[in-house]
Amino acid sequence: MSLSTLASPQSGASSLGNVTRKPRIVVQRRKGFAVVDLRAVWQYHELLYFLIWRDVKVRYKQTVLGAAWAILQPLMTMAILTVVFSKFAKIPSDGLPYPIFAFTALLPWTYFAAAINRSGTSVVDNARLISKVYFPRLIIPISAALAPLMDFAIAFTILLGMMLWFRTAPTWGVLALPLFLLLALMAALAVALWLSALNVKYRDVRHIVPFLVQFWMYASPVAYPVSLVPEKWRLLYSLNPMVGVIEGFRWALLGNNSPDFTVMATSTVMVMAMLVAGIVYFNHMERTFADIV
Repeated sequence: MSLSTLASPQSGASSLGNVTRKPRIVVQRRKGFAVVDLRAVWQYHELLYFLIWRDVKVRYKQTVLGAAWAILQPLMTMAILTVVFSKFAKIPSDGLPYPIFAFTALLPWTYFAAAINRSGTSVVDNARLISKVYFPRLIIPISAALAPLMDFAIAFTILLGMMLWFRTAPTWGVLALPLFLLLALMAALAVALWLSALNVKYRDVRHIVPFLVQFWMYASPVAYPVSLVPEKWRLLYSLNPMVGVIEGFRWALLGNNSPDFTVMATSTVMVMAMLVAGIVYFNHMERTFADIV
């Protein structure tokens, strides 16, 4: 989007007198192919900050446990996975204690699930804001995807305590952890852009998202290692963008001796492709948001 001021050469004075004309502001689409106008997004960074802070406050408003929910959810899930998959099913954990093996995967997965759950309906949830004022619509799903990072930071402190308890020291690969966190953010945003745009036109998308998240979790190496997937299916399996994220987290934090870098690279390429396609689709659909919501 861009702003342009339209006025005639004689706009300083009216032909009927010395009445000054007010400039007319026209909002029009940027010409040519542009995946995303980063300058326009940056111009509204204060709005982005406000939306993120609003989402964080709403999450914990009038709750009994407050921020403790960010800790309880992955901890309870870890306990269930440990009993079912480690004790009963005897799923291997690459030589690591299963609780920390599962919790390290649940950390990025819980963030990813929360981000797409919030972002998938974010455009419709902000219908009043969209219909009244102009701003880059891309800010809405971005803010919804960034807000769950607060929960991630809280749960990460629990992981550090577990690493001390199980005497698991990170290797030099921990330096790459911010890159894998960025990859998780990009994966969540890529999915959210598609879901949020589709939800404007098809409102039953909000009912599909919880089922999608549940199915996606078992299609990702949260409860089991990537090495358990047969070699002939591993390339197809790595098209799941969260496979590379979870494998990267385990390698960076737990020092996995045999990480599959091919899986990581394939998942990274998939995330990039999904993100670019999602931005293009979102930009194409945003012109109709104000009319439909």
